[in-house]
Amino acid sequence: MLYIYQCTRTAFTKMGGAMDHLNAADIGKSAVSSLLTNAAIDPALIDEVIMGCVCQPADSANIARVIALRSGIPESVTAATVHRNCASGMEAITTAYERMHADHGQLFVVGGCESMSNTPVLYRKSAVQKFAKLARARSPLAKLTAALQFRPKDFNPLIGLRLGLTDPFTGINMGQTAEILAREYEISRVEQDAFAVNSHNKALNYQQSLNQEISPVYTRGKAIDSDDGIRADSSVEKLANLKPVFEKNTGSVTAGNSSQITDGAAVLLVGSIRMKELGLEPVGRLRGYAYAGCDPSRMGLGPLFAMQKLFKETGFSLAQADIIEINEAFAAQALACIKLSDSEVLAKKAGLDSKLGEIPLDKLNRRGGAIALGHPVGATGARLVLTALDQLRESQQQHALTTLCIGGGQGAALWIERLT
Repeated sequence: MLYIYQCTRTAFTKMGGAMDHLNAADIGKSAVSSLLTNAAIDPALIDEVIMGCVCQPADSANIARVIALRSGIPESVTAATVHRNCASGMEAITTAYERMHADHGQLFVVGGCESMSNTPVLYRKSAVQKFAKLARARSPLAKLTAALQFRPKDFNPLIGLRLGLTDPFTGINMGQTAEILAREYEISRVEQDAFAVNSHNKALNYQQSLNQEISPVYTRGKAIDSDDGIRADSSVEKLANLKPVFEKNTGSVTAGNSSQITDGAAVLLVGSIRMKELGLEPVGRLRGYAYAGCDPSRMGLGPLFAMQKLFKETGFSLAQADIIEINEAFAAQALACIKLSDSEVLAKKAGLDSKLGEIPLDKLNRRGGAIALGHPVGATGARLVLTALDQLRESQQQHALTTLCIGGGQGAALWIERLT
């Protein structure tokens, strides 16, 4: 089994907000440095650093290696960056599990980081080709001729974030997949807005606990030590005034009932039980995990397929989970998972073997979810494990199910057990 010895995260801050001047490597380095300080171990004992990152910056190729070196981890320690869209943070954890069981290491720093504020804006190919011609031009006349070939449309930028949130197989964006689920399973705008308000209210009620998950990021003379997307004034009435984003005339998915675009990092120190010999005391362990594929246009149902696979392989069930964390990519998506999970007819219609059981709302996302806290895509998977484990500690319960949907039509599910 993979044991969890320490975990922490940065605050999650809105795109263009308090951490927009920091790149993903800066944010990841801050989290890893705090993790190592909290664990009080010699960095030379680490076998590998594995980090998830989706919007990988061009100036930090293999960002895990950049973070490792900048955190003071010796250059002899290897590092690898993993990418499974929204589950990249979970992929880092399960990759460490696989490395350990292949006898390729005993102690790992894992997690994910993201600076969605710094997702690039790109030149169009027409402009790139003309820039190339301009660079090859030698004489002043040739340079002038090449420069005169540019047209205004060449400088109409391609928004990297928009491209990244569009599935190239189906041609639709993630918000449109949520709209499909809302229509197919009759999830109303009011239900979605009420779910979103509840996410904010839970985060407000547990803000002190959320703050305890966080190691501050020190920048520009101040400490960033709390999530800034939580709204104290959210209400169904206010959210009703927002216009649909993805289907402007007939849609129900808005900025208010979707996850927030966010910067942040979450990291864990994990390894074998032999690490107790170093004086480390595990706080939890990974008991099982599963990844599963589904229809990309209904990617929001991915958690159900991953849960079904996890339960078959481990024998666990929904009823055994004391804490359930389902990433709130969209309220419609989370509500669809809740609805289908406990309906035999709808579950089979969606392609599941049978219903999975009830997802009790009092167990679900007790500290709020991505609608209130934000969704820095490379980090969220690790954040779900961290917050679930801390909730188990706080409530003195034992079992947590953490799951999320993955752009492109996949789901991930991890079963976590508390030890202390």
